[in-house]
Amino acid sequence: MTAPQGRGIAETAYTGTPFRILHVSTGNVCRSPITERLNRHALSVRLGERLPGGLIVESAGTWGHEGAPMEANAEAVLADFGADASGFVGRELLDEHVIRADLVLTATRDHRAQVISMGHSAGLRTFTLKEFTRLVRAIDPATLPDPLDDGVVERAQALVRAAAALRGWLLAPTADADEVYDPYGAPLTFFRSIGEEINQALDPVVTALTGVPA
Repeated sequence: MTAPQGRGIAETAYTGTPFRILHVSTGNVCRSPITERLNRHALSVRLGERLPGGLIVESAGTWGHEGAPMEANAEAVLADFGADASGFVGRELLDEHVIRADLVLTATRDHRAQVISMGHSAGLRTFTLKEFTRLVRAIDPATLPDPLDDGVVERAQALVRAAAALRGWLLAPTADADEVYDPYGAPLTFFRSIGEEINQALDPVVTALTGVPA
């Protein structure tokens, strides 16, 4: 299985089944593109030459603007972080995206509910981004497979299982704690605050996935 053109990280040096991370927002032109490309950038920085080790990062929108470019302010945010915005094309969330995703990270609880409502046994592998961050922080990395000995894919699979097991025990402190608000139509300053929020939420996730701290 290969990633759709422009959507995933190359698998050229990996012959096994990849681990797919799907980021979901509404239009797939602001939050999920920022999250997808920041995640890819962070993985590239952490793993370097080991990057083609089976991790695929994609995004889609529950009301995705099929074929649309990401918002110009979203591109500016990615440039701030040194992340690549090129080649992005928006798409609408389809059953096939959920079926093949090993981890779905959504911008809000409503997005999470929409993904889960699509079926495909998505409940145990679908979280809001901030929810997953909170759960990952509580997982002892020593209990996860070693990324060098066992591979990043096996470590990622174990991380999702561990997070799902903790979900009922580590609740959000407030109703809005797991939300990333939509910057669509907002000025660049708000986009940048959302970008920083997403980047901070991704950092412990990428560390847990790769075993490599920032």
